[in-house]
Amino acid sequence: MPARLKRADEIWHLGDVCEPEILEEFAQLGPPLHVVRGNCDGYEGWPESLELIRGGLRFLLTHIPPAEVPAGISAVLHGHTHVPRDEMIGGVRWLNPGCITRPRGVEPTFAWLTVARGKLTSWELVRVSGEA
Repeated sequence: MPARLKRADEIWHLGDVCEPEILEEFAQLGPPLHVVRGNCDGYEGWPESLELIRGGLRFLLTHIPPAEVPAGISAVLHGHTHVPRDEMIGGVRWLNPGCITRPRGVEPTFAWLTVARGKLTSWELVRVSGEA
């Protein structure tokens, strides 16, 4: 996993860090790291949600999936359920990479998102069995 993450343009952590030292490992990989606070995180320095524009698309990063999505959002990336998700609802893509350390009923996963030419071109779930 670390070798692949070094090739990322950015790393997005969707909350429930729980063990902040893991963020030190991510930070040492090189790509910029963006973190939102999860319901199990005690650190108040991370935002509850974060909007990022990448490749002309607006992403909402949050831990708990919102009841309403702000106008203009192309994709909501969330954690909380610990279960992978890829759905299109009301013109918005809802994505959850799953969980590496405490998955629920599925294998440990993270996701690799690719944006090109103003489109979300791929969302790949990456299994990390044996590494968690």
